[in-house]
Amino acid sequence: MGLGLLVNGQWQKERSQEDDKGRFVRPETDFHHFTKADGTSEFKPEANRYHLYVSLACPWAHRTLIMRELKGLTDAISVSVVDPYMGDEGWAFSDYPGAVPDQVNGAQYLREIYVKAKPDISGRVTVPILWDKQTHTIVNNESREIIRMLDTEWNEVATNAVDLYPANLQDKIDSAIDAIYQPINNGVYRAGFATKQGAYEEAVTELFDALDHWEGVLDRQRYLCGDHLTEADICLFTTLYRFDAVYYVHFKCNLRRIVDYPNLWGYLRDLYQQPAFKNTCNLDHIKRHYYMSHPGVNPHQIVPLGPVIDFEEKSDRAKRFSLTAGSAR
Repeated sequence: MGLGLLVNGQWQKERSQEDDKGRFVRPETDFHHFTKADGTSEFKPEANRYHLYVSLACPWAHRTLIMRELKGLTDAISVSVVDPYMGDEGWAFSDYPGAVPDQVNGAQYLREIYVKAKPDISGRVTVPILWDKQTHTIVNNESREIIRMLDTEWNEVATNAVDLYPANLQDKIDSAIDAIYQPINNGVYRAGFATKQGAYEEAVTELFDALDHWEGVLDRQRYLCGDHLTEADICLFTTLYRFDAVYYVHFKCNLRRIVDYPNLWGYLRDLYQQPAFKNTCNLDHIKRHYYMSHPGVNPHQIVPLGPVIDFEEKSDRAKRFSLTAGSAR
């Protein structure tokens, strides 16, 4: 698969993303500054100072939108949403339903934000981006780090007293996020963008081994780390939500659907039916992006009408585990 990138600040439309064995390789993100409530960073958490650039289609960006909702930061941090279709020019802003133009920097393409932050930058142009309107630069473009800082450093600004990284669960949360990243979050891409049979089979085997494992875990407890909703649940949710509609078909992750897993399917519905999750979901953007933006995988860019997935089907997990302490309702 070829995707565009910036080389010394100049846009290049094509580049390889696989190794010599046909395995998809995800490059590292570029910006890793942190907002700090204690003043040890130049980026202090402040209402109306920061802006999120996201795609409603992207699972990594989706994480930040969920955390923003859960913490009650929707009024404090503004958002721009790119068009779901990513063509030769990369992510772009448009008037497509659900997209939100860039009212901070007036960009037409997302790559302009990267160049504005670092004119000679070389690397991928990805979402999410946390932008500082005061210093006119990118603070961070790594989803895991952005949700961590919003969760732990923004409590004085947040309107909801929600803690998704409690002290007694921190090691468990970090271990869970690590455990789901490579085989599941990145695994669907490793399967979908593999260019050799062996690379594909390796990725799919690891993916379903991991899903089978967490199916067992969720047979014993409501959430990944016990009875408390945590950052780990956000990280898994955004992949599971896209799985049956996109990854099962488009990325050939078709050993089983999520609806075939009683616990994962109930868990997915349990999370979706909590407003902070549901309010940030947009299947139209998701399907339009994946099926239209990867001509190497789907050359005719036909977007399927199905499948019909009833995320509103009642989940009994709260009653089953008789626990509500971790709920974000």
